[in-house]
Amino acid sequence: MKFNITVLDGDGIGPEVTKEAINVMETIGKKYNHTFIFTHELIGGISIDQKGTALPPESIVTCKKSDAVILGAVGGPKWDNPSASVRPEDGLLAIRKELGLFANIRPVSVFPDLTFSSTLKPEILNGVDFIVIRELTGGLYFGKPKRRWTNSRGRQAVDTMRYSEKEIRRILTVGFEMARVRNKRLTSVDKANVLETSRLWREIAIEMTKEYSDITVDHMLVDTASMQLVRNPSQFDVLVTENTFGDILTDEASVLTGSMGMLPSASLAQVPMEGKKTLGLYEPIHGSAPDIAGKGIANPLACILSIALLCRYSLQLNEEASVIENAVQKAIKDGYRCKDIAREGDNVISTKEMGSLISSLLE
Repeated sequence: MKFNITVLDGDGIGPEVTKEAINVMETIGKKYNHTFIFTHELIGGISIDQKGTALPPESIVTCKKSDAVILGAVGGPKWDNPSASVRPEDGLLAIRKELGLFANIRPVSVFPDLTFSSTLKPEILNGVDFIVIRELTGGLYFGKPKRRWTNSRGRQAVDTMRYSEKEIRRILTVGFEMARVRNKRLTSVDKANVLETSRLWREIAIEMTKEYSDITVDHMLVDTASMQLVRNPSQFDVLVTENTFGDILTDEASVLTGSMGMLPSASLAQVPMEGKKTLGLYEPIHGSAPDIAGKGIANPLACILSIALLCRYSLQLNEEASVIENAVQKAIKDGYRCKDIAREGDNVISTKEMGSLISSLLE
């Protein structure tokens, strides 16, 4: 089978981790007789430098023609001027909107051999295996008005959190459907004691329980959820929440796995269904980490695990996805570590060596 994959390498360590992910995909292609055609396009800071925009039109066109998109990371101190008219992150928001990627799926699973990497006690991490589903194209990041101005009272700024019933219902549908094929438990996270958008969110979530009577639903305030993530994370199966809350909670969840370098993500344009391909963008949740770029110490495993999700959701290659995940698990079990998840005495290997190791395990 032949598949077209767009690669948005981005900034910092982005090109380093996407390179290893591509090598792993090419190994899978040889093993299962698939042909992956990779096209590299610009996004983020490097795109600003070369094109004057964080997401040039040709990147959008190529992505829309693809079966799936791989993204490294964007940003860095070079483009961090808060008064700049264009920022690398603008490219992220734009590609999500252009491709209609409303559902961000972030699985959080603790490898038993990496419990020492977390700052939490090992007994807290036993049995942690849940998915966070984050609404990705609405809320504060996209609401209008969104602007800054100066008047007689000084500098002012406004961001608007806005959600429609359609936006809320479709992301909750993703949550309910994923809970249905897991352990039939859904936690809907909001701030209904304060925010009108959250009150609407909870109202719709309650209405939808009638359609999904087989799912046990809990409603949890986001501040409680943030506490429970580090106090009793094994209680969760599927969490679904709005854009800003999901962004913060999933970064917090990286504490459980010991490093952001271990957490993959998938951003989808449809409800993921067995046997149904969907356009998606796949990326590690970590940033561009410019302080370690070029040093060969970035952890590529989150990006490699992201392409396992790519195989599963966008290409419907479920066996290939499982094989990639099993190879990562074996590498960890055999004691191989990148610097971010290593302790004294571990076998620490480079970005390239870790990618090569996963490929060799696949072969």
